[in-house]
Amino acid sequence: MITVLSALLGFLLVLSLGLALTNGGSTQSRALKRAQTIVGVDRDAGRRKPAISAQDQRRRQILKTLREEDKKQKKATLTIGAKMQQAGLEENLRAFWIASGVTGAVVFVAAILLRQSPLIALGLGFGAGCGLPRWVLNFLANKRTKAFTEGFPDAMDIIVRGIKSGLPVNDSLRVIGAETAEPLAGEFRRLTESLGMGADLDNALDKMFERMPTPEVRFFAIVLAIQQKTGGNLAEALGNLSTVIRSRKLMREKAKALSGEAVASAFIIGSLPPGVVVLISMIAPDYMAPLFTDPRGHMLLGVAGTLMSVGILVMRKMINFKM
Repeated sequence: MITVLSALLGFLLVLSLGLALTNGGSTQSRALKRAQTIVGVDRDAGRRKPAISAQDQRRRQILKTLREEDKKQKKATLTIGAKMQQAGLEENLRAFWIASGVTGAVVFVAAILLRQSPLIALGLGFGAGCGLPRWVLNFLANKRTKAFTEGFPDAMDIIVRGIKSGLPVNDSLRVIGAETAEPLAGEFRRLTESLGMGADLDNALDKMFERMPTPEVRFFAIVLAIQQKTGGNLAEALGNLSTVIRSRKLMREKAKALSGEAVASAFIIGSLPPGVVVLISMIAPDYMAPLFTDPRGHMLLGVAGTLMSVGILVMRKMINFKM
């Protein structure tokens, strides 16, 4: 026993000495670093830092602008008011919430008339009131955004031809607002009206990006901002932008064609269980009645609906290509 205690005490003593020596070394090194900082001595002082080229500065400026635009895009796409602007509607939140409440009440009353339990009717009404108006708003916004994106390369070509023919940029923007189709014409008319009221080009483009938060508008704003600060051939830059936008469109169409089979499979798999339930309910109503009348059937329907929703979201995530 005494031998074991002696060995343990010896081990603790050696460990304490080792820790003391280690801490002392680190303390000395930290003190040396502090002294070097005070006197202004740097170990890497003899090394010359490479000069930052103009290309690197431009790249950093572009990355900084992209980060700022990403933050603006995320902020612009979250609110209901921004979605209403993207859909081309007047920003009236009161009307939207009234429409949501009316939709929920109608679905609730319809469920009660179909002899559903009040709890199920309340859930259906709440889901319809919160989800259906938002879905319609997102559908309108996506449709308008798609139409805007389709015509945006043509707008860039109009600006390029106008600049090459000697027209100022503002006159080229007015031509787009007068000659192109909606929603492209409306957005560029708002842009020219803002410029005519004395707004700065950057602020006017920021407002346009809030109404139409697409990568194409972001690229357009970045090109104009960099051209104002650094100069250069604006016609060439916008021509390259038009080519890039058209290439992105071709890539999206190619990805859509390659994922068509997966989309069809996901649609069939997602619609098969509800379709089977509807068909069996029409052929043999008594066979499916326990699912709608028995509490255990309600629980099974809830579990099945949750699993189906998760599966549909996962499949949608797998086949959704954003470019």
